[in-house]
Amino acid sequence: MDPLRSYLGRLLLEEITPVVMVLTTPLAEAACRKSGLSVVDMLSPFSLFKKIDGDSPPRCSPLPIIVCVTLVAFHSIGFCDLMGNPLYAVPVRTASDQPYRLQMFKIRMVYASDVRKQDYEVADQRIKPVVSEANESALPDLLSDPPQLEDVLSKPEAELCPLWIKKFNRALMRTLSFSEHETFDHPVACLLVVSSKDNEPISKFVDLFNTNQLPSLLNEGIMDPQILKHYLILHDQQDGPQEIAMNILAEMKSTLGLNDCKLLCINSSTEADGADAENSWLPYIKDFMQDLASNHIIPYMEQKIRVLNQQVATTRKGFRNQIKNLWWRKRDDVPEAANGPMQVFAVTLFFFFNRYTFTSIESQIRVLGDYAFMLRDYELALSNYRLLSTDYKLDKAWKRFAGVQEMSGLCYFMLDQSRKDAEYCMDSAFSTYLRIGSSGKRNATRCGIWWAEMLKTRGQYREASSVYYRVSNEEEFLVYYTTLMEFSNVQEPSLHSAVLLEQAACCYVLSKPPMLRKYGFHLVLAGNSYYISDQKQHAVRAYRNALFVYKQHPWSYINDHVHFNVGRWYGVLGIFDVAIKHLLEVIACSHQSLTTQSMFLNDFFHFVQSMGKKFDVYKLQLPVINMPSLRVIYEDHRTYASDADVNVSESIWQELEEEMIPSSSIVRTNWLEKSPDLRKYKDSCVCVVGEAVKVRIELRNPLQIPVAVSCISLICQLSTSLDASSAVNSVLTTGAGEDIANTKPAISTFEDDGNNFTVSKLDIVLGGSETKSVQLEVTPKVEGILKLHGIRWTLSDLLVGYQYFEFDTKRKTKKGKKGPRRTLSNTLIVIKGLPKLTGCIDHLPTNAFAGDLRLLKLNLRNQSEYAVKNIKMKLSHPRFVIPGDLSEVDFEFPQCLRKHVQSEISTVSTKRTQGDAKGLLFTFSQVFPSLNVSFAIRMCSSRLKEYIVRMDILNRTPSESFILHQLSCNDSKWAISSLPLCDSIRSIETVSANQSVSCFFKIKDLGTNSCKEAENSSCRSDMLFLSREGNSNTEGFDVSQSPITNFHYQERYQQGRLAKGPRDLLDFILISKAVGGNYSKSDPDVQLLSHHVCHCSAIDQSPIWWFMEGPRTVTHDFSKSYCEANIQLVIHNSVQHNISARVVTYDSVPDKSQTVNLQDSNSNQGGWYDVSLENDIKAISTAKGTHYQKQPSESISPFVWCSLSSAQVDLKPDTSTKVPLKVCIFMPGTYNLSNYQLQWKVHSSEVGQVDENQRSGGGQGHPFYVTVLQDA
Repeated sequence: MDPLRSYLGRLLLEEITPVVMVLTTPLAEAACRKSGLSVVDMLSPFSLFKKIDGDSPPRCSPLPIIVCVTLVAFHSIGFCDLMGNPLYAVPVRTASDQPYRLQMFKIRMVYASDVRKQDYEVADQRIKPVVSEANESALPDLLSDPPQLEDVLSKPEAELCPLWIKKFNRALMRTLSFSEHETFDHPVACLLVVSSKDNEPISKFVDLFNTNQLPSLLNEGIMDPQILKHYLILHDQQDGPQEIAMNILAEMKSTLGLNDCKLLCINSSTEADGADAENSWLPYIKDFMQDLASNHIIPYMEQKIRVLNQQVATTRKGFRNQIKNLWWRKRDDVPEAANGPMQVFAVTLFFFFNRYTFTSIESQIRVLGDYAFMLRDYELALSNYRLLSTDYKLDKAWKRFAGVQEMSGLCYFMLDQSRKDAEYCMDSAFSTYLRIGSSGKRNATRCGIWWAEMLKTRGQYREASSVYYRVSNEEEFLVYYTTLMEFSNVQEPSLHSAVLLEQAACCYVLSKPPMLRKYGFHLVLAGNSYYISDQKQHAVRAYRNALFVYKQHPWSYINDHVHFNVGRWYGVLGIFDVAIKHLLEVIACSHQSLTTQSMFLNDFFHFVQSMGKKFDVYKLQLPVINMPSLRVIYEDHRTYASDADVNVSESIWQELEEEMIPSSSIVRTNWLEKSPDLRKYKDSCVCVVGEAVKVRIELRNPLQIPVAVSCISLICQLSTSLDASSAVNSVLTTGAGEDIANTKPAISTFEDDGNNFTVSKLDIVLGGSETKSVQLEVTPKVEGILKLHGIRWTLSDLLVGYQYFEFDTKRKTKKGKKGPRRTLSNTLIVIKGLPKLTGCIDHLPTNAFAGDLRLLKLNLRNQSEYAVKNIKMKLSHPRFVIPGDLSEVDFEFPQCLRKHVQSEISTVSTKRTQGDAKGLLFTFSQVFPSLNVSFAIRMCSSRLKEYIVRMDILNRTPSESFILHQLSCNDSKWAISSLPLCDSIRSIETVSANQSVSCFFKIKDLGTNSCKEAENSSCRSDMLFLSREGNSNTEGFDVSQSPITNFHYQERYQQGRLAKGPRDLLDFILISKAVGGNYSKSDPDVQLLSHHVCHCSAIDQSPIWWFMEGPRTVTHDFSKSYCEANIQLVIHNSVQHNISARVVTYDSVPDKSQTVNLQDSNSNQGGWYDVSLENDIKAISTAKGTHYQKQPSESISPFVWCSLSSAQVDLKPDTSTKVPLKVCIFMPGTYNLSNYQLQWKVHSSEVGQVDENQRSGGGQGHPFYVTVLQDA
């Protein structure tokens, strides 16, 4: 891009221009003030020339509106050249002989009184009106919607940054004019203006340029007083004829110079004709300014450049001059040394304070460079700036060094050469200004603005934003430093910093790609600085522009900061509705501290009260409505159930209803289909007139501050008509992405209708972070369609909040529409009346054991005026709950199950129930485990149809004990009896907690015996356990009666589905009672437990059977000696032959080559084991063959067998024997004493031949766990 066409190029052409100092007499100013203008204001609009040279007459730039209006107020304006010479421009020549043309030239007209350096306070007061004027004009824009991302990204650079900011930058630069280290602000010429009414005008010209009236910078030797002088006589034609002024002009030319004197007539005479007279003088004003610029100022500057360039070339250029300058600098500028110490001191002071006067070579070089820059000879200017930078650097004149570095960077830019050198010069100048201190901070700001504009011209927006940010930080430091130096208590960020931060934000959004986070962050910083600088409109504008950055990001803290400050500042400006809108975004800030929440809420309530009225707020976040907790409870079959049953999935209830409700093929219509108007509502719920519909929902206070919520009620609508028009509103359909608030009717349309329905109102106080569940009611009074729209409430009696319900959605697809649509069902059908049936169960236990047998009574009651017929009941789990007979209601349970009770027991069908439902009709809070019962059955070879049974019982409860009452078979053909040599089954009464017991008995099939044997009292299908006194427990229970037999059929069906292998031999029923814990010992007959083991079958026949007897837990002090445990091995012969059995014990695992190995993989290892209790009740193993075991990992076993390593016994048919064994244990732990083998041999006898497959055999020892504890 051409630098001259860029914004920075135009800025330099308009700001770094020659200065013309204006000196006027009071009468001259008074003549101009008649038209409301000063002399400078009258001439300044004509000081900008688009083409300073050319054959055509010069043209002025368009004038500002205020200037045009003022010129219209003139009566006449004119300029007369008595010589009548036409004004022609000459080509511009500087140091070279090659002329060039100036595309644009401007001169600055400045009063002599303004040629002075301004302090910071005065400068800020001149800049602040620029911002304040824009501040007032920004108020209408604040009422519009905040910009969105697409709007910001689509804006060009000129529209993105406000126009007033450019005016602010120019005003800021002008505050640095007339500094001592820069000469482009030093006056090039002086225009002396005297009125024709002044006495002795010639003397007035001489008095105007008196030393006392000149600026101090000229008197102090900083500026050169020998400048071009131009004399202008100002004549007001209303004061007299023009001939008087012509005579004065002639005298001026003869005295002051022929070409340096001009006449300007203003305020046309009364004889002039209107607008023609006024406009006729405009070209003369233009010609005067054209003549001043082209015939005086430019030639003077050209001559000055040539003279200075010749001096510099003579004294500074060349190798010899450079060496001399390095070693003998300033020798020529020091006055002649005088004798004496006081004169030496005076010379030193002179050298220090007058080091760089206008006569010094450094000042002359600087004037040469600045004049060349203003006449667009940038190469000449750059060469002198570079030459001068070395001198200043050697002299450590850092401010002057920074100034020439700054101008060098601008020269590089205008030449469009070496961007790297340009940025280096600007960086060096900026850093040097900062290093100087507070006196250079404002110059650093100007340098930073030029530097940033240079980078923006080249498209380096990201780098430009960094420069703006650096400058803004230095502006902050400058304000703080100045405040501290002046001992002031006012410490506020600089207004300049806010403007610079906003420009940095604009650069970030113009970067490629846009840096939106930095854009928003810098806007927030700028807005905060604006607000503290009392520029509230600009603060709101900056924050509003940053809203879209944080809208879609979970940056909660900065989002709260932006919304809160925008709302607060809108409130300060009196725009309360917009303030409340923004504060609504932060009142539910649960993540903020208590202090911050109080501040947010107090400001919100303050602005709400300032509105002076209540208003409605959709989705007010205080309190927070938990929509997933929404529950609608109306008068249907689930109303009177428990809360847990109401929350059960609807699919579970539908499974129970499927078999009870007739299919559609049988019932063609229902009560809804009888009414044509109600067919469209067949999927809606039903409620009854006069019965309340309850809505339960949770309200949560997200704050730590208690809030008062009053008048909580439902938003409802009841339509008594059932036509098609009402059906349109009954189901609300919204497209994907649509806001439900835009589709719902306004809340004002849902006023309470006392004739059709009534709603309840509730007042609550929510504590800090408290959640409450409220129940709201609406009671319809007439039939129709009731629609539940939402909920409304009043917050702290100040404003009304409301929110529409969001019901479960159903996805639907419509033709011609893309994407899912959601249907919000909020409709209930209000009918005249329905039966109201309630049901409850008396004494439903909260806790129960597995197998607990209870009698539950279901009480039904009809609370309505309508009869209930054809009542049906369906159970989801008939295995656990079985309906009884009506005649059993008055029975005493469990006494009714005694065998002596004579009652008519209806025959229960043995038909198996199919299927298994998933739901529960009645639930227990906790179901505890009880007894785990298992049976192992083996055929007895000595007698026909006799079986030996081992019953293993494990108490799985940690603290309960159970009394064994009765063991029964499911069929009367089976008889239970104890073994002839082992009567332990009848001696077991109580199974303690975590105890495992085993007992043996025989069962007989009475169907094959004689009637005499069947009538023997010792052969029956029930066996009662002995009490503690040695007597049998009173009387037994009849297991063939209901409900025991009903539950047994259910268990038989369920266990039959899971059974594998042989089954259907017989079933066992064990009846027990619980003592201690949940039940009282004083009345043990109150509760019974029935345990059903079905489909038991005999294990394959084996000649012998054995098991281990001995202590399960041993306590021993291992510090004294090892522990000896005595155990016995019981061996039983179950065949009709004699058997020789041999017991072999070993302390290590046998080799894999042996035929019989260990069964438990960890049986030979000492220490603690993960023992499963299921092993204690495992069925008798009949496995044959070889079982291999991995070798032990330790060489020493923690226990050893002692007293014998093998023993042999002989067993007669159907006899048992015990083999005593002893084991030595060396450490505490749980041990599996199965490291033995049992080998047998069947001897032939007269009874019959022995099967070759069973003549001999062997088996591994069964697991037997002993726990050894260390004695305390």
